[in-house]
Amino acid sequence: MNTYTVSLSSPIHFISGLPRAGSTVLAAILRQNPRFHAGMTSPVGGLVNRMLDAMSEENEFSVFLSQDQRRDLILSIFSAYYQQQLAEKKVVFDTNRLWCSKLPLICQLFPEAKVICCVRNVAWVMDSLERLVRRNAFEISRMFRNRAEISTVYSRTEALSQGNRLVGFAYNALKEAFYSEQAERLLLVDYEFLAISPEETLSLIYQFLGEEPFDHDLESIEYEEPEFDRRLRTEGLHTVRSRVEFKARRSILPPDLFERFSQLSFWKDTTHSAAKVIHFKTSK
Repeated sequence: MNTYTVSLSSPIHFISGLPRAGSTVLAAILRQNPRFHAGMTSPVGGLVNRMLDAMSEENEFSVFLSQDQRRDLILSIFSAYYQQQLAEKKVVFDTNRLWCSKLPLICQLFPEAKVICCVRNVAWVMDSLERLVRRNAFEISRMFRNRAEISTVYSRTEALSQGNRLVGFAYNALKEAFYSEQAERLLLVDYEFLAISPEETLSLIYQFLGEEPFDHDLESIEYEEPEFDRRLRTEGLHTVRSRVEFKARRSILPPDLFERFSQLSFWKDTTHSAAKVIHFKTSK
């Protein structure tokens, strides 16, 4: 057994799924458990992609790397980044939307790993992002690449829904994972269910993870990354309210846009997937 495997003896699980679907809220709740480490999106996923690129055939020196060395190099990223957390905590959750596109890699690195995927009606994902853009009216969010993309709500939602962008990539990655042969590792958690029934949701999550229940304080949740959000010029992107609750509201999207994105909740039909899903069966 190599040294990296020894240093990663604590369980590592993953939080992934759609943006604005509760991943930061869920991490803020889970981190109340003294056994757990969880937070917003970490740089680990991006570092893994960079390492995979460096070990690809485009690098002429890749011929000197065995499969075991490739695996150890990837594991070393987790080991180095979570060194302190692995020493202090029993379970680490790494958050990144790209993990849904990396299930084969995750399975080989961490045979016992589970992936919690936060999902939400895509129309409400777009609505939430649009609210952030309008709230930061004096800034041009770095979610967009040029003035043409940010000009109207139609251009903004179109840009974000592209396959290589914030919502489109996460959606496609989630769909790939949902129908994959590794789908039994997935637990999809609907944002609405988490907000309305947090105790029941957490109970199901703990069962899925095989962890002992923990009494979370759902009236006092704290988490924010203001500096990160400021750099994105989208303040409030990772600010969690102090309590878990569902607030009904009207959408600020034009009706045609809302209807278009509302049709995309493929996870409500589990006929062709081994994934587990927590959601209201009558939710629209």
